[in-house]
Amino acid sequence: MSANTIRKAKKLVESGGVEKIDEDLFQIKSSSDPEKSYFVTSDTCECPGFKNFYKFHHGKGLKANCSHLEAIRIFKENSG
Repeated sequence: MSANTIRKAKKLVESGGVEKIDEDLFQIKSSSDPEKSYFVTSDTCECPGFKNFYKFHHGKGLKANCSHLEAIRIFKENSG
């Protein structure tokens, strides 16, 4: 995972961009468009970066990720 992804994720958490809706459902603001937000679970996201992950990284055995999924991980760590 890139340092840029982690940096964006931390910024989303710190700016209050992560909202827990249900046990495994979060609404997270877009880091590029403040008018947009995405519904995210612990392993899927509806953002274009997540949807295109396999197109860009196909065949490398990586699990799709994005700053929104990383933001959930950080959010959960911080809220203990």
